[in-house]
Amino acid sequence: ARHRQAGTQGPGVLKPAALWEVHMKIAVLIPCYNESKTIAKVVADYRAALPEADIYVYDNNSTDHTDEIARQAGAIVRYEYRQGKGNVIRTMFREIEADCYLMIDGDDTYPAESAREMVDLVLNKKVDMVVGDRLSATYYTENKRPFHNLGNRLVKRLVNTIFKGDVRDIMTGYRAFSYQFAKSFPVLSQGFEIETEMTIHALDKNLSLKSVPVEYRDRPEDSVSKLNTYSDGMRVLRTIARLYKEYRPLSFFGLFAALFGAAGLILFIPVLAEFFRTGLVPRFPTLIVSGVMMTFALLLLVCGFILDTVAKKHRQLFEINLNLLRLTHDKETR
Repeated sequence: ARHRQAGTQGPGVLKPAALWEVHMKIAVLIPCYNESKTIAKVVADYRAALPEADIYVYDNNSTDHTDEIARQAGAIVRYEYRQGKGNVIRTMFREIEADCYLMIDGDDTYPAESAREMVDLVLNKKVDMVVGDRLSATYYTENKRPFHNLGNRLVKRLVNTIFKGDVRDIMTGYRAFSYQFAKSFPVLSQGFEIETEMTIHALDKNLSLKSVPVEYRDRPEDSVSKLNTYSDGMRVLRTIARLYKEYRPLSFFGLFAALFGAAGLILFIPVLAEFFRTGLVPRFPTLIVSGVMMTFALLLLVCGFILDTVAKKHRQLFEINLNLLRLTHDKETR
């Protein structure tokens, strides 16, 4: 935050205002692709809810004049030409400087009434990421796509089980971030799987995370969703598998080691029993396959131990870099 020292009214007498006046910069981030039907209302709603905020609309190759409508509504319009929501968010976090970032979709599915609460949690409670929880509110009654509901439940259960979290809504596009989250989050996803990656990153790095129930309303009838239930759903599942391998390698490789080890034992036990009974090993192919399975199991387990050490080292380096980032930001804004 930028600080300004108050003046005095004579020697030793302070003005009624506080000694330090704090100005926090809030940025509302709206990634957009062909949202001309709703973008003007979204900008107006969040302008009313957060009049002190800068509202940025990043147009992602729209062909329906979304950028022109957003500019007329009073938003700061910028462009990202690499297609995909992940690409847009990477550019947003890189280019914009703020103390709090509020990310929403441009489809008018997230009412602005919760914006102030989410921003206050970041600025006053030092929460790194606030998740707008649709699933605990009106999502299941408003959303008309049953496979989306099933996908949200599946992803929620997988992420919370694997990464030991209690996040109520994994794939929501309504989130608020601190400066340190936005500037330290390594965006690797290119599409709609970005929300899942954000959540897993916060859980893995033990960042402060809080869920806030928010109302959800389905898109207007003439507004078309860009999310494909099946292809984007598979991308989300692949992202979970990839991050499971990278963030929890011992658990990931240990699971496969256990499967290969169990298969090896199942094949080996009859051979061993027959050897004790007759003193002969007539099924050499079975014995060889069993040995190969056990070798794979040991190799996978060793890989898991080595990569787990690397992952822990990365977490240590992340904490050090986070402290340096916070220190640099505080110096620049004083």
